[in-house]
Amino acid sequence: MIKKFSFLIGILLFGLHNGQTQKKEQLQKQNAELKKQIAQINTDLAKTRNESKLSIAYLDNVNKKLALREKVYNNTQKEKRFIEDDIYLRQLEINHQNKDLKVLRENYAKVLVNAYKNKGVQNKVTFILSAKNMGEAIRRVQYLKQYSDYQDKKAAEITNAAAKIKQTINQKQNSVKEKANLLVNQQKDLTTINAERSQKEQLVQDFKKNESKLSAELRQKQTQSKALEGQIRSIIAEEIRIAKAEEEVRKKAEAEKIRLAKIAAEREKARIEAENKARAEALEKERIAAEAEVRKASELAAKRAEEERKRNDEAARSEATARDEARKVAAKKASDEASAKAKEASVKLVAAKAAEAALEKKKEDDKKAAETKAMTSYGVTTIAGSNFADNKGKLGYPADRVGQITHRFGTWPHPIYKNIKEENNGIKIAVPSGTRAKSVFPGTVSSVIASNDGTKTVMVKHGNYFTIYSNLGSVSVSKGQQVSAGTVLGVIGQDFDGTYTLDFQVWNGGTPVDPLGWVSY
Repeated sequence: MIKKFSFLIGILLFGLHNGQTQKKEQLQKQNAELKKQIAQINTDLAKTRNESKLSIAYLDNVNKKLALREKVYNNTQKEKRFIEDDIYLRQLEINHQNKDLKVLRENYAKVLVNAYKNKGVQNKVTFILSAKNMGEAIRRVQYLKQYSDYQDKKAAEITNAAAKIKQTINQKQNSVKEKANLLVNQQKDLTTINAERSQKEQLVQDFKKNESKLSAELRQKQTQSKALEGQIRSIIAEEIRIAKAEEEVRKKAEAEKIRLAKIAAEREKARIEAENKARAEALEKERIAAEAEVRKASELAAKRAEEERKRNDEAARSEATARDEARKVAAKKASDEASAKAKEASVKLVAAKAAEAALEKKKEDDKKAAETKAMTSYGVTTIAGSNFADNKGKLGYPADRVGQITHRFGTWPHPIYKNIKEENNGIKIAVPSGTRAKSVFPGTVSSVIASNDGTKTVMVKHGNYFTIYSNLGSVSVSKGQQVSAGTVLGVIGQDFDGTYTLDFQVWNGGTPVDPLGWVSY
């Protein structure tokens, strides 16, 4: 009973230890990944510290880093609780193992006492020789061996139990050391978090100290953005107007082509109809003759069959003579010949109908071919629309290096200056210096716009859609140029706050849409 209870307790403690260990390992793995992200943000901050410290991108990175630090600290807190739980469970296990060891020692002591009291067992030779016969002597030898094995087993159980206790104590001591190291690291993390919070507060204070200057620059940038938006709308409206006009001209030209092609096709169809008319009339005559022949052959076969039946009936009622027998044979032969002619006539009728159907099909196929030929001869084509919309969510990235989205589509309050609202017709992506803008889809460069601040904007037309790449320091394409997905459009320039920022937009006709729903990141 004690063994069963100990076994169940052991399984329970093992399950708890195993579950705690898995959760702790997951937290450690997560913290390792978070620390990699923190290291990458530190690298990005070091690169941009001198050029863009008072930028939204810089502040976003500081906030992200602080959030990651706090997540690491929270995970460490959870890990500490797991270690404390482990220490508690180890102590429970030690207590339980000590109880088991005590029971084992008490049982072993009883075994030794019983052995001492049993003098015959102690004097093994006397015990064996005092047997009445050989069979009893052999049984006493086996008993002594089993009794010795039992003593050895109990001694081994005590030794193993003591070793397990020592192992559990070592595991508990390791957990205590791990907790001590964790507390030291946790204190370091807390110091770093407090320092970075102070850094963030100082950065916010720096923003506020420069509020008048930065607000003025921001409003100036917004004014420029509004002016650029006006130009973009005008260009798109003109593109739409031209496209509509061209479409009207194309439709009229296409309609005239279709009219002429239909006239030519009707003439060709009439010729095909006349050409096939005589053949159709001949086939119809053949079919009618075949039908008449089938009908005649069927009637004759029926008549011969009836005659044969009557003769057979007469022969059955009268005595059979050689003459009657000859008549029966002749009637059977006539009936068989009539049936054969009926079958032959049926085959001819099927062939005649098949020939008529084949002629009709050939005539219709020739008419369709004539219509297609006429349409092709007059240049009638089907214009395929742009498949830009079919690739929603799968468009390429608008730059040759992945950046950080600092402004999203729509109207948002400024993260520092709450009295200022920013309206974005696209997204803004902060990128490393030297990053180049790329076309996200095949199209035609609709326009290259130069702004007063020296930056340039490239507009690419994709059927009814437009993609727009603003804040370029230099441009490597020209108006009317065909571009593919991935074609470099220019180098991304520096914004007023010191960051290198691409303003990327997607327009459906004259309406801007959220690029995040279109581009694959």
